[in-house]
Amino acid sequence: MEQSEKTINPMDLIKKIEVALNDSLETISKCVSINELNSLTVMTVGKKSQLIELRSQLKNVEVSARKEIGKVLTDALEKVEETFKLKQSELNLIAEQNYDRNDLTEFWAKLDNTYKVKTGGLHPVTEAQWDLEEIFISMGFSVTDGPEVETDWYNFEALNIPKDHPARGMWDTFYLESGVPETVLMRTHTSPVQIRVMKCYSPPIYTVMPGRCFRRDTPDARHLATFHQIEGLVVDKGITFAHLAGTIEKFTTSYFGPNIHARLRPAYFPFTEPSAEFEITCTVCSGVGCRTCSMTGWIELGGCGMVDPEVFFAVGINPEEWSGFAFGFGIDRLVQMKYSLNDMRDLIENDLRLLRQF
Repeated sequence: MEQSEKTINPMDLIKKIEVALNDSLETISKCVSINELNSLTVMTVGKKSQLIELRSQLKNVEVSARKEIGKVLTDALEKVEETFKLKQSELNLIAEQNYDRNDLTEFWAKLDNTYKVKTGGLHPVTEAQWDLEEIFISMGFSVTDGPEVETDWYNFEALNIPKDHPARGMWDTFYLESGVPETVLMRTHTSPVQIRVMKCYSPPIYTVMPGRCFRRDTPDARHLATFHQIEGLVVDKGITFAHLAGTIEKFTTSYFGPNIHARLRPAYFPFTEPSAEFEITCTVCSGVGCRTCSMTGWIELGGCGMVDPEVFFAVGINPEEWSGFAFGFGIDRLVQMKYSLNDMRDLIENDLRLLRQF
């Protein structure tokens, strides 16, 4: 019986998989810098790789051969991903060894009528970001960075915030004079990095995304126009709201200490459903009640929730197979609470009397 035109010979597909595997491994091995390797992420281990494209041809193979070829394809994908991670570690180590370690924070200061070399220190927000990254890495998360200039699609549309949606009023946006009006902007949150991660990598995903954000806020005691956020994203099979609550509590006790805890309250965010705001025990009064926490004993830290299926659809992930949660909060607010600063603007005024305390 003759095969139909759509039917693929199993051996031909296996040969294509072998060629794609060798091409991917050779491409990875030729990379000489971490930037070069990262630029090839989508084409080697991402959704546009040769092996991923071959996966779509499985449906044209005879049913009896699909299981065997599927295993060959899975083994090839795992081999490429393992090789990519090993190469990434190797190039990161080389970059670290070649890094110029001159301390550029040194300066001359006049003390007791003599000039001596003094060493500067990290800004408290930078210290806090590094501490947060260490905590989440210890919990099994990776750290991902993304561009500060974004498109409207990544910043809003893919996050279930279409044009003219009332939720856009929650973000006072800086638009740039580039391209079509109101299509290029300074990111208002680090959530666009979540979209980029889900488009480039297949689940499971466990990552945090720290970075600067920009909004047309009038600076006051609790707000800045340029501020820092850290967001987290988990996508895996069987993820529930209980996992989210446990992650938030684990982070809170790790960063603030065992006497500070977290609680969740219902809220609304377009990109999560259900959504919640998470609060922590007031660090000023330890939960007793004071003017800072409006006598409640709790202070709001950030927002969180289960990833909305519409967000999964936007990045090509099947919400019937995968589930996940996301959370985010301001690093500047965190520093303000940790050190009981009355005014967040103190962090950007470069007053050495404050900065020398860190």
